Amino acid sequence: MESGYFSQFRNLDPEDYYHSDDGYIVYTEKYHLKRGYCCQNSCKHCPYEFNKAKTSIKKNQ
Repeated sequence: MESGYFSQFRNLDPEDYYHSDDGYIVYTEKYHLKRGYCCQNSCKHCPYEFNKAKTSIKKNQ
């Protein structure tokens, strides 16, 4: 069994993320919806419309 930071990426589907030009892992809207909650990190594809300035979450339908 693999442990550590990268073990969490083993169970991801190809449509859950992509690699940015800088090499970062970017989670898609589909991944966030499958996860089911907002992590409040202002993710690029967040379907929950998290607003750091207001610290509020609004789920898109």
